[in-house]
Amino acid sequence: MPLDPLAKRLLTMMAAAAPQARSRPSVEARRQSLAKLMQFARADAPDVTTSDGVLPGPGGALPYRLYSPAGADDRAPGFVFFHGGGLVAGSIATHDRIAAALAHATGCRLVSVDYRLAPEHKFPAAVDDAIAATEWVAREAASLGIDAGRLVLGGDSAGATLAAIVCQEAAQTAGLSIVAQCLICPVLDFEEASPSRKAFAEGHLIDRVTIEADLADYLPEALDTADPRISPLRATRLAGLPTAIIHTAEYDPMRDEGDAYARKLLAAGVTVEHVCHEGMVHNFQAMGAILPQAQLVLSQIGEQVRRAVGT
Repeated sequence: MPLDPLAKRLLTMMAAAAPQARSRPSVEARRQSLAKLMQFARADAPDVTTSDGVLPGPGGALPYRLYSPAGADDRAPGFVFFHGGGLVAGSIATHDRIAAALAHATGCRLVSVDYRLAPEHKFPAAVDDAIAATEWVAREAASLGIDAGRLVLGGDSAGATLAAIVCQEAAQTAGLSIVAQCLICPVLDFEEASPSRKAFAEGHLIDRVTIEADLADYLPEALDTADPRISPLRATRLAGLPTAIIHTAEYDPMRDEGDAYARKLLAAGVTVEHVCHEGMVHNFQAMGAILPQAQLVLSQIGEQVRRAVGT
């Protein structure tokens, strides 16, 4: 399908505002750019209330925001959410509207986690924080109003990377019950550039220069990018993982790795619901003020998660 006309208009506007010669963005520029982009998010979630807190992380206290949809009982399903931003940008503030929309759509009490970012905190800080946050939510489920037996992990873009990794790690951890993983435009492979990464390397919202800069900021030198804690697509032990809800976009550089992960999970006997959204670009789900498809995908995710958690 051709690129969606509204998405094409957005890309044209962004290209006109960008400098002629693309150079590696500074960390601060990367963070500001994502914050501006996330202003296009729209959440129809008037019934969701929030409260902020901190949870213990391996490097110190981690802020979190708890979203509670109206009508949720004392033991609602839980959703641990990790924001996108290449592991160098983003926060619970930038993704506030998306988190609220997901809580509303899924009926889950959602915990959005402010994990540590690179380059100030390189790999494996974000992974360690994501694991610690998930374990804490499971331990403190009762006080959060969450049913520890109905826990979902999810995220968008690099946040989906963390969700996939935590699910793989949790499969080896006794007592941690995750019923579903929700991966939105996931980044899953830094070992090899897929055809979609090459085809959409320029002019499709996130480009090769930004992806390479994020990776350089995130990884210490001389690390193996095939490590599943960096590239979860490279994992070989996938049997027994939670049900996977995967949403990819046709014109996303990361499309192929999301598609490949869906196929690998299916081959390992994992239940998978995978949708590739025609005409869409990376991060489209967060641009509801521009793209009507964003609202549709959040509603669709809500239905899928509700089925997975049994509500």
